[in-house]
Amino acid sequence: MTRARFQTFDDPSHAKGPERIEALRAALREVGAEGFVVPRADEHQSEYVPANAERLAWLTGFTGSAGTAIVLQDAAALFVDGRYTVQAPAQVDTAAMTVVPVAETTPEAWLGAHLKAGQTLAYDPWLHTPDGVARLERAAAKAGASLRAVERNLVDVVWAGRPRPPAGRVAAHPEALAGESASDKLARIRAALGEGGLDGLVVSDPHNLAWGFNLRGADLGHTPLALGYALVPREGRAALYLGSPDIDPTLREALSPLADLHPRAAFPEALAALCAGAARLRLDAATGAAALRTLVEAGGGVADVGPDPVTAMKAVKNAAEIAGTRAAHHRDGLAVTRFLAWLERTGPVSEIAAVEALEDFRAATGELRDVSFPTISGSGPNGAIVHYRVTRATDRASRAGELFLIDSGAQYADGTTDITRTVAVGAPTGEMRERFTRVLKGHIAIARAVFPEGTTGAQIDALARLSLWEAGLDYDHGTGHGVGAFLSVHEGPQRIAKTGTVALKPGMILSNEPGYYKPGAYGIRIENLVLVEERAVQGGERTMLGFETLTLAPLDRHLIDAGLLGAADTAWVDAYHARVRDSLSPDLDGEARDWLAAATRPLAAG
Repeated sequence: MTRARFQTFDDPSHAKGPERIEALRAALREVGAEGFVVPRADEHQSEYVPANAERLAWLTGFTGSAGTAIVLQDAAALFVDGRYTVQAPAQVDTAAMTVVPVAETTPEAWLGAHLKAGQTLAYDPWLHTPDGVARLERAAAKAGASLRAVERNLVDVVWAGRPRPPAGRVAAHPEALAGESASDKLARIRAALGEGGLDGLVVSDPHNLAWGFNLRGADLGHTPLALGYALVPREGRAALYLGSPDIDPTLREALSPLADLHPRAAFPEALAALCAGAARLRLDAATGAAALRTLVEAGGGVADVGPDPVTAMKAVKNAAEIAGTRAAHHRDGLAVTRFLAWLERTGPVSEIAAVEALEDFRAATGELRDVSFPTISGSGPNGAIVHYRVTRATDRASRAGELFLIDSGAQYADGTTDITRTVAVGAPTGEMRERFTRVLKGHIAIARAVFPEGTTGAQIDALARLSLWEAGLDYDHGTGHGVGAFLSVHEGPQRIAKTGTVALKPGMILSNEPGYYKPGAYGIRIENLVLVEERAVQGGERTMLGFETLTLAPLDRHLIDAGLLGAADTAWVDAYHARVRDSLSPDLDGEARDWLAAATRPLAAG
């Protein structure tokens, strides 16, 4: 029997020319508005959204993980960041909608230039945070227009055949893997509420719901989440409001002493009841919808918009989560190494064939729960599309003299992985080797960094770019994102980026992934996951931190120009490869073990 795969390669749902946009404009006229905002979001501001929330993709054809469309009666625009400036124009009917890089023009600035005095801009209050609504209000007011919430999303009004909401199974996440009981987590959450003078917490982030109550779900692909909400009063029982009725009896039993389980439909009434007596409730600024603030205030409560305390707790992994993550990376390293050996043996392959082969190697571990995101498998020019997703229409075979970039990850019950390797197909050019080595130097600079407690990701992001900057080069994405423990492969609040303002703490897991992209030619990215840990510095006066590299898989030596590396860089590569070889070789068969020995020999060996 053929195994069901976690990733498919169907072509995206492209907009049928201007047909769907015109249908939305007709719906706007019905409600007496001139414009509508369509973010790539669900009610929880999730990165991966269920099929029924893929409104942006249905309307525009754009399938990226971030973006916003604004449709007016006489203009329409799709706003994307640097990851999607190549992908978006290829997917969108640019005759009907203009693709706008947010680095050049923000949605608010565009509204200021296109919205007219006296017009009304409509929005769905469940898909925007209070801060997002405030930005839209300022933009509308500046244009002399008004902003209005609609009761029903206007895309839903015109979306024939819209999928039903998901209802996946919700199960317990074992305490042995979680490392802490839900009871103890709730006690920590309530202590944080007390310190903040809060009467309760509205948990709108499904990741925080999963972590806080030690549960995992199946409502989304790639991330084991149950979509819903939780109410945690400072005193009294917590309550969960889940969209799925399929709740494992083991979870019901585990939660019975701590919380009540209810259908999601009961949430608005319960929230209103919790607001009685002017209760001050924390709404998460990052994931709490503007509609939640309206409900709290209508119920007589005070909406305290700020960070959900669970987010910071979840970011710092405990000993059990770290041990599980290390085990997951060892298992995943074996699968990726077998794949890399297969890729070199096989020679040029199609992008889809590479995706399927890598998934098969991971599935052969017997522990794969899902891929942690759709694999980015880009040969030649497709590798220059930062978040490229291969379809049967775009699939191409790699060719000699090209680079192949594959960015992938796995979900195992004990950990989440994310790794990118760029490999040469045949003999690489001198330029490819030079640019790869500059990216590698940036990767090593992050891996070797030692920094004082309190340092943010923004303060070390430049280390990854210095070698590229010296050559007049750069990349338009962050250097590292947080990663969960059998949760989201993209987890906040920690990140290594120009916008990374959260201090890094021991126990946080992040990616280290500088890159370089030459449009129409090739892309380069080198990604390992790293764990923040304390570092002893002889004679030091402050608590210092550094990174332990968790990912175990060789780098392509054919792409390394050793002459561009300093002695410390060369020592790092050789030490990393020795660690990969010593860790993985005992669990590999003869052919893969021999390949790994050759792939990890010292750089001086040629």
